[in-house]
Amino acid sequence: MTSERRSALLQPGGPLTGRRGGPRGRSAAAVAVRLLRPAGVVVLTAAVVSYIAAVDPNEQGHYPTCPFLSLTGLQCPGCGSMRTIHALAHGHVGDALALNVFAVTMIPVLAFFWFRWAKALARDRPTRTKTAPPAFIWAFFAAVLLFWLVRNLPFGSFLAA
Repeated sequence: MTSERRSALLQPGGPLTGRRGGPRGRSAAAVAVRLLRPAGVVVLTAAVVSYIAAVDPNEQGHYPTCPFLSLTGLQCPGCGSMRTIHALAHGHVGDALALNVFAVTMIPVLAFFWFRWAKALARDRPTRTKTAPPAFIWAFFAAVLLFWLVRNLPFGSFLAA
């Protein structure tokens, strides 16, 4: 294969990138179409947060109980997340932090990844398939497990929901 053919295949919009339209697909309509998925995520997130804000998870019977909590009596890393979202939706940041500090700290992280994804789509750039170096992913996994363990130990009751 010639070097010209190889470079044509690897250019933005080329056959190997899986994108259509090529580098000329930068019109407002093309950008709007590419941003449909990120917009759908925002609409879905807004709908879920609105529902949780309207239907209080602190009242019994509105939502199912955490299966892990029901089976073991221990809290999983996500326990208290709906009550955290409810508290944040009503502007009670202190209550949200008391319910699930891990969920509150993950909101900016999720927002960062959403913005990075939307920006890449808007610019018609390939989205990264590798989120972070493996060491960071393992460190995150270790942090989740440590949070899970400590919130269920007597000295970590301040982390319990």
